[in-house]
Amino acid sequence: MLLPGCQWRRYSEEMIIVTGGAGFIGSALGWALNERGRDDIIVVDDVDHDEKERNIGHLRYEEMVGIQEFREKLLAGDYDDAGIEGVIHMGACSSTLETDWEYLKDNNVEYSQDVIRWCHDRNIRCVYASSAATYGDGEQGYSDDHDLFDVLEPLNLYGKSKLDVDIWARDGGYLEKVVGIRYFNVFGPNEWHKEDMRSVICKKYPDVAAGKSMELFKSYKEEYADGEQKRDFVYVLDAIKATLWLFDTPSVNGVFNVGTGKARSWNDVAKAMYGAANVGEHITYIDMPLEMRDKYQYFTQADITKLRKAGYKDEFMSLEDAIADYIQKYLASNTHLGE
Repeated sequence: MLLPGCQWRRYSEEMIIVTGGAGFIGSALGWALNERGRDDIIVVDDVDHDEKERNIGHLRYEEMVGIQEFREKLLAGDYDDAGIEGVIHMGACSSTLETDWEYLKDNNVEYSQDVIRWCHDRNIRCVYASSAATYGDGEQGYSDDHDLFDVLEPLNLYGKSKLDVDIWARDGGYLEKVVGIRYFNVFGPNEWHKEDMRSVICKKYPDVAAGKSMELFKSYKEEYADGEQKRDFVYVLDAIKATLWLFDTPSVNGVFNVGTGKARSWNDVAKAMYGAANVGEHITYIDMPLEMRDKYQYFTQADITKLRKAGYKDEFMSLEDAIADYIQKYLASNTHLGE
């Protein structure tokens, strides 16, 4: 395993580049590739958190490259003859609270455009991360039909950055060879470094395990009872299975939703967590911060019709089974994938 800053060299076999490779979904993909017997991986990331170090500490890979160094090498043509099989581009700022558009434009939009363009022009397989945040409040539905991109109105700049890439890729003809994945609410091991952006399951587990009350937001819409706001929660192990299937299937291209297709409530999440932890339920409802009330999503549900028609047949774990797996195998013991 080569350390950051090592000298560039030619590779003897085809490599897979995983950007954001020390992050949540990226490190899970690295683990899954290792499970396949693949260690010919170039991990691109800035390892700036102890938990990101743990995410990749046990992984087998060929080289680690910092984000800026990778971008410079890519644009300079250093990877043109490196035998790259494909790029799985997970690298981006994932904070829905980020308000610096110039940062998001550089890190989420232009970085993705550089990767997509480079892969497309060299006929190299490319899968990139989009997001369900592109759907905004859901008034326009959750279809991944390319013709519907222009009517979507994300609720935050993060969602805008992802939608900008999808529209650019569509209009530039890149989606004829490239896959974008609109992940819904992904949760699971290796998300500890995300801090405020961790799933509620990760953040609230210590309270649940200690038998304390789990706090959920009150509802401010008459059609939803407290705690009955719904999300499409997808386990990271299912998300990476779908991602690798799309990576492995070059005949399938375009933007695809990856979610279970079944919206579940926050009350369901809480009940599943107490059940998995074998602790009696105790749920309380708290006021939602004023600044969130106009931007809060009350319902998300992936339309996975296109994914199924493309040939993806694997089933997604139920919310209860996924939460039980997460708590009992990972959260209870603070264990990362592969440890």
